[in-house]
Amino acid sequence: MPPQRSRLQAWFTRVCSCVIVWACVAQLFALGPIWFSPRISAPAPSTSRFFFFGNSWFPNFSLRSDSLHLPAPPSRLPSRTYRSNGYLQVSCNGGLNQMRSAICDMVTVAYLLNLTLVIPSLTKAPFWADPSDFDDIFDVRHFIDSLRGEVHITQRLPKRFSREASNNILTMPPKSWSDEKYYLHQILPLFKKFKVIRFNKTDARLANNGLPVELQKLRCRVNYQALKFTPQIEALGKKLIDILRGRGAFLALHLRYEMDMLSFSGCTHGCSKEEAEELKRMRYAHRWWKEKEIDSADKRLKGLCPLTPEETSLILQALGFDSSTSNLHCFLAQTYGSARRLSALRAKCFLGLVRKEMLLGREDLKQFQNHSSQMAALDYMVSIASDVFIPTFNGNMAKVVEGHRRYLGFRKSIILDRKKLVELLDMYENKTLTWDGFVSAVRLAHERTLGQPACRKVVVDKPKEEDFFYANPHECLKNAN
Repeated sequence: MPPQRSRLQAWFTRVCSCVIVWACVAQLFALGPIWFSPRISAPAPSTSRFFFFGNSWFPNFSLRSDSLHLPAPPSRLPSRTYRSNGYLQVSCNGGLNQMRSAICDMVTVAYLLNLTLVIPSLTKAPFWADPSDFDDIFDVRHFIDSLRGEVHITQRLPKRFSREASNNILTMPPKSWSDEKYYLHQILPLFKKFKVIRFNKTDARLANNGLPVELQKLRCRVNYQALKFTPQIEALGKKLIDILRGRGAFLALHLRYEMDMLSFSGCTHGCSKEEAEELKRMRYAHRWWKEKEIDSADKRLKGLCPLTPEETSLILQALGFDSSTSNLHCFLAQTYGSARRLSALRAKCFLGLVRKEMLLGREDLKQFQNHSSQMAALDYMVSIASDVFIPTFNGNMAKVVEGHRRYLGFRKSIILDRKKLVELLDMYENKTLTWDGFVSAVRLAHERTLGQPACRKVVVDKPKEEDFFYANPHECLKNAN
């Protein structure tokens, strides 16, 4: 081979090698931060649920996060060619969190059946004292945009249907706790005759268990990503949280000892004779509350009553939340019986016992007055952000907050076993159980009820006895099993 040709080949080889090397270097600089950065994931659940400090039993606060939303939501369902089978209207009944879970279910039904969902209407019953519409509580544009490509959502029904309502619209309640087969085989065929179906009851209309994983994850995406409060509520909620955090760690106590709950459940333990009569009159005044004559003592022994403020103070002391040693502040909502009922809680457990009305100015809350769902949204934000969350009754708010805190990295929640606690409280009150024995028994009863990873309880053919999906959406959680 001639020397000149050999030199050209050597030169060409060197040039190619340099190009390849520089290309590799460029790729390394471009992708290095991705390759070598730590992975973002939910914190692993703590193996030490509580730690001792002196003689107290304090929760471990290491799982707290300043964000109300995870950076990585459940994966989106694939976009699809969406040929709508009709319009779905829904009327959500109940309080804020009952309506919230219903909205998530109805979005999932609309996805399953290829329906166009009309922005839900909310209960305007006088009992809830709230004329709020969906867009008064939730950010509508964010809601629609977050679900674009998965579910068609429109703000209102086309005018042509209002002119032909009698022929094109069917109003009905769907069957409670139904799986996807019910909606595919019984509801979808109805759209061949009716172009619009209006569900006039939407709470608990989708099963807790047995649904495809992709539908369960969609329920989570709606709840934790698409349902965002309005900017006004978000701003005031953040201000409230900042005030509380400025004072140090804080516990959110959902003391569901409120007039509506006591009247509905018939629980009057700790009430005066006059208060018990007032609650009974209220129960009879609401004709859709079917149960009228209720044995309060029997209900309490079965664990079906919210704990009283006095009972709650003893439980918190047993758990180590004591005013003499705890550096926690306590945030709670309004309770029945006014200041008289809170005196024991304030004196024995928390010197820093506060409500939003005590932390925010009158002007801050002015726009939310007489809007119970908007006020509840502020409580919801605080409960999500708190270092510890303790509900005294396992109602809708308690369940939905518990699930949201699990989703945000298994934040500490203490779910009280009321049936066991009532037994222990009565034994302590009648002096058959010492204080030390009471403390030991209370702590032992709650070692496994702290919001740690676990699968939902399934009870075949008894969905009301199962764990509620939104209290523990384990299909959406890391380290859930």
